[in-house]
Amino acid sequence: MANTRVAILMESDFYEPEIFYYQRRFAEQGIPADFLTRLWGQRSITFKGHEYRAPFDVSLSLEHVDPADYSAVIVPSGMVSDRLRYTEDVDRLAPATDFLRRAFERPEVIKGIICHGMWLASSIPYVVRGRKVVCHNNLVGDVRNMGAEYVDRDVVVDGDLVTGRSGQHCHLFAKTLIELLTEKELLARTDPSSQKDLVAQKGGTP
Repeated sequence: MANTRVAILMESDFYEPEIFYYQRRFAEQGIPADFLTRLWGQRSITFKGHEYRAPFDVSLSLEHVDPADYSAVIVPSGMVSDRLRYTEDVDRLAPATDFLRRAFERPEVIKGIICHGMWLASSIPYVVRGRKVVCHNNLVGDVRNMGAEYVDRDVVVDGDLVTGRSGQHCHLFAKTLIELLTEKELLARTDPSSQKDLVAQKGGTP
């Protein structure tokens, strides 16, 4: 997976079983995973998990990277996206929301949003309007108001968008992402001149 790298957005109150699973699972597959956040001018921030207050250090700023440098961008479950969508100026997108917006402009980048992660897209509802998604049961009304089509499955794939029901389904969510990333890598190796993105051609649910 030499040409594959994923970005995982991070903030406080993360769901530890999910985040630590991603950390191990992508490494097992040989896929580097960068954890990104808004650093607020600091060199690094230590976040605390929601369940066990486990610490997690993040030193990469989402404001200084291009989502196009990644094969996939993941918005995790829990309160992470609610904290990331904070903006001092309500007439401007939060940096994390703008990062997600730019990721949606690149169909070759897989967007993975799980559970309450859809909160981060609430200010840019047009990116999921008309798309098939699943989310936490508490957000079904939200995604429908955003114009998305709710599908009652644990994981849903709609082109370059992969959504998961809850943090407890992170293993199925990650499995789907890895399968798509592997297919992309194989396509790049067998047909380097191809500019078509395999993921963008996919649809439906796994």
